[in-house]
Amino acid sequence: MITKMKKLSFLIHSKEYDGFLEHLRSLGIVHVIQKQQGAVQDQALQEDINLLARCRNALKTLELHQQHKGDGSLRVTETGSPFDEFVKKAQREPSLLCPEKILERFDILEAEKVVQEQTLQALLRDRAQLLPWGDFEPSQVERLTAAGYQIRFYTCPLRAFNDEWVSRYGLVEIERDKQKVNFVTVTHNDVMPDIDAEQVHLPHMSLSAVEADIAKTRAAIDAIPVKMAQLAQVGAPVLQDAVKQLDSKIDFGRVKLTGEHLAADTLLLLEGWIPADKVQEASRELDLKGVFFEVDDPTPDDDIPIQLSNNKFARLFEPLTEMYSLPNYSELDPTAAFAPFFMLFFGLCMGDGGYGLIIFLACTFAKRKLPALRDFMSLGQWLGISTIIVGLLTGMVFGISLDTVAWPWLAGVKDKFITDNNYNVMGYSPMMVVAVCVGILQILFGMGFKIVRITIQLGVKYALSEIGWLVLLLDMIVLLLLKLTGADISALAMNIMLGIAIVCGVLILFFNSPGKNPFANLGSGLWGTYNMVSGLLGDVLSYIRLFALGLAGGILGGVFNQLAFQAGGALPVWVGWLPTALILLLGHGLNLFLCVISALVHPIRLTFVEFFKNAGFEGGGKAYKPFAKK
Repeated sequence: MITKMKKLSFLIHSKEYDGFLEHLRSLGIVHVIQKQQGAVQDQALQEDINLLARCRNALKTLELHQQHKGDGSLRVTETGSPFDEFVKKAQREPSLLCPEKILERFDILEAEKVVQEQTLQALLRDRAQLLPWGDFEPSQVERLTAAGYQIRFYTCPLRAFNDEWVSRYGLVEIERDKQKVNFVTVTHNDVMPDIDAEQVHLPHMSLSAVEADIAKTRAAIDAIPVKMAQLAQVGAPVLQDAVKQLDSKIDFGRVKLTGEHLAADTLLLLEGWIPADKVQEASRELDLKGVFFEVDDPTPDDDIPIQLSNNKFARLFEPLTEMYSLPNYSELDPTAAFAPFFMLFFGLCMGDGGYGLIIFLACTFAKRKLPALRDFMSLGQWLGISTIIVGLLTGMVFGISLDTVAWPWLAGVKDKFITDNNYNVMGYSPMMVVAVCVGILQILFGMGFKIVRITIQLGVKYALSEIGWLVLLLDMIVLLLLKLTGADISALAMNIMLGIAIVCGVLILFFNSPGKNPFANLGSGLWGTYNMVSGLLGDVLSYIRLFALGLAGGILGGVFNQLAFQAGGALPVWVGWLPTALILLLGHGLNLFLCVISALVHPIRLTFVEFFKNAGFEGGGKAYKPFAKK
């Protein structure tokens, strides 16, 4: 559900404004409305914003190098460079450190990295040019030039090479392959050879000198991560503190600019939002400070921030709602409505009870070791439980179909598993029928959710068309089930169902837009009927993916089992266990990874596309972010 909000309006004397903001920030429960005047350019604030961006960018890079150092991939050495001297001095005198100095050193390293990489690329191009000609000293060519002999380098296609050039121009062939010939000419007294070939201008360096420079440049590039790790050792904590302080300072500065100046700048008006259950607490604190304020109810034109408030179970699924969009204040929070379906969808896509047990145990362990991810691990536990239940119902555990194995202790329950061997629904797989039925249930539930939302927002007369569709579909489903089960349907029951269908048709065709012309309603009703019928068919068929993914995961797990035991069975027992274990671990590990990805992506798609569409979810809400110390 969405937390009810109240609007707070403050009137503060300009001399007391800063002190009031400090007190308001200490309360940490008011979402300040940032108006247009809050975006006025302020030089000091802009400098802080730029500094914060630089600190965050540098901190991200330094923390990455700090992690590399910690895992042993980097070895910090003392090279005696000025940079190392800075690090050593900072380690001895931490009070000398400041964000600007750290950023200055960071920028130096970043610039050095760019320069060295550009130098390396240029050297690699020079080496590629020199390689075909071998290692020679350019100074020797210069001495020949001084003596009156011109050395020129050429390359030409093999088919264009003329053997007469050898005797005419003192041609010396250097390299020949299937496509081209590289050669040099030696001429005297500046005679220009008449050769139809491309002249090559080589770098004024020998190949060995270029190779040495490449090695030197690569060593300089390799040293930069080491220097980054050194800088991270002393600079990361400084930047972390700077980010916290700047973030809080910028937030305060933006809120300060938000106040609307009144009465010749002697008073300032500030507005914000507060959860309704926090009004009493805020009023008591503000009264003690002698602050003038008013509490009002929101109006339809207000842009009200959203704070989701759900029970302990549904709260775990709030990140999924936020991933799509927060609801706007006038509609319902869909989180609790789709949470059970999402959990069921995940279990159906996984389909293997053994995998579900691994997920549950892994999340339980991580929940204790990683307190920061406690909510995500709790969600993983619920998804693991759902997978275990689905796996036990379908008899699928680690790729083993329990209804096909000859284990005596399963003899009494083998015929109870929901499998193709035990059940057949009009020639269809039972799990496919389950997936489609679950999809129909969620679509109908979404339509009911939409009816409730429209009724709350606009009134019941605007929901009559949606009510007509929901009742009509339920009427058709009941009739279909009676026909499939072979139940006798009396004439009275058929007439009642027909009457319900006619009433629903009237609601659909003539009450879809209350207040409009009946003929306009009829036209929009017919168009809406076409869209509904074609859309419902596609929506229902989309849920078959739940069955397909669960089936694919089970089949792939069974294939890895078969490969593992075939590989191990072909070898002596004392050595055959090794390939069996390796194939089982690698195969099921890969299958589990793929299944988890599919079981997250496709339920999210079904929720965002099918459910949200049929529920009429609009979204567009902005998060409630109270003005508080960070």
